[in-house]
Amino acid sequence: MGFLGILVALGLLLFLAYRGWSILLLAPAAALVAAAFASEPLLAHWTQTFMPNAATFVAQFFPLFLLGALFGKLMDDSGSVTVIADEMTRRLGERRAILAVVLAGAIVTYGGVSLFVAFFVLAPMATALFRSAGVPRRLMPAAIALGTSTFTMSAMPGTPAIQNAIPMPFFGTTPFAAPGLGIIASAIMLGFGLWWLARAEAGARAAGEGFGAGDTPPIQVVADDQFIRERAVSSHEFDTAELIHGGHSTDRPQLWVAALPLVVVVLVNLLMSALVLPRIDASFLAEARWGSTSLAAVGGVWAVATALAAAIVVLIALNARRLPALKATMDAGANAAVLPAMSVASLVGFGAVVAALPAFEAVREWVLGLGGGPLVSLAVATNILAALTGSASGGLTIALDALGPAYMKLAAETGLDPGLMHRVAVIGAGTLDSLPHNGAVVTLLAVCGSTHAKSYLDIVMVAVVGALVALVAVIAIGSSVGSF
Repeated sequence: MGFLGILVALGLLLFLAYRGWSILLLAPAAALVAAAFASEPLLAHWTQTFMPNAATFVAQFFPLFLLGALFGKLMDDSGSVTVIADEMTRRLGERRAILAVVLAGAIVTYGGVSLFVAFFVLAPMATALFRSAGVPRRLMPAAIALGTSTFTMSAMPGTPAIQNAIPMPFFGTTPFAAPGLGIIASAIMLGFGLWWLARAEAGARAAGEGFGAGDTPPIQVVADDQFIRERAVSSHEFDTAELIHGGHSTDRPQLWVAALPLVVVVLVNLLMSALVLPRIDASFLAEARWGSTSLAAVGGVWAVATALAAAIVVLIALNARRLPALKATMDAGANAAVLPAMSVASLVGFGAVVAALPAFEAVREWVLGLGGGPLVSLAVATNILAALTGSASGGLTIALDALGPAYMKLAAETGLDPGLMHRVAVIGAGTLDSLPHNGAVVTLLAVCGSTHAKSYLDIVMVAVVGALVALVAVIAIGSSVGSF
């Protein structure tokens, strides 16, 4: 009955989440359903299992949600994201329309801008560019997804994406874990995605298919759509409803002003991870008042948080006159972090209850016993949970909460580099999360004015198949020669 309860709870969570119910309500309700099937104490699981684990996630990662959303909103309202996107369009032109959209998305998201902010900026740009070049509208979502939601989210070393931060406390790693393998995985994802999109574009031209009719929907319509919002907040770190708040600049910055904060994110992240934090005496963290922790457990989060904070200071200093409503913009950015953080935390609480049930022991043994070694089982676990929750961050945290200590034990016994496990886990979480119910997919299709029927196959190819190919390559190379 316990295992049946887990299946029923997951089915309930999936079905009602796809129909627009809030994760804040569904996650504890589904957790209690699973506990009821196992004849476990319901109130105890709610207050002593669900809530402490959800609170721990918030305590660990809310600074990154907050700073990431604030940075993205400031970049948007200052006009910086638009300037960078327009510059890529100008330099590459309509002859390389798809490449321009992909690279624009990659630059801003690797620099720390939320992919939802990137979606709403890139979609109008892509519409004009694709229409001029005669590229079908149906390829827009896949082009934007390739640049924003694949290698810059899960593979590029140092990416400030929340998904790349989640394994750090579990494995004692930094944002630059397994950098060589991350670069290889990024090249595979980018190369495969561009190949697929070039093939699709050539086929459309041969068939005489043009851009088509229509335009992108107004940002106000999509951003405040409750159906879209409920899905978006549980998949990434920005509440789309806040995009229409604040104040957008009418005076665009120069390119170097727009790009400098992105450079600051990358450089400060690298300096903190490689030079500053390794040299400080953090022995005080072992004291009870600091949570009896270690620098290895918190250093990665500190590095990303410092990088984002430094970039925010630089951005405001350079664009003070271009932010006509600075307080409103910052309020909107802060508010944009709250619902996503709480939604993912609720998914983590649900996973904690499931992992605490006696029946989950069989699931744990099955996952750890999969053939191919710990890297394969880790990839399978993160893939499955990200797919079921429709959230890379939620699925990844659930998997590592339940199985992280077991994998660290295996790593110690077999000499496996925790950095390699970090990279495999993040790439694994960023594959099957892009199923039809994923909030980023639903939002992306809406902002591009397309549908699942027209565009989802191309999204699958660039965001799922390409990522799976990269994941297999990283596991094969890592198993053969180790991490680098």
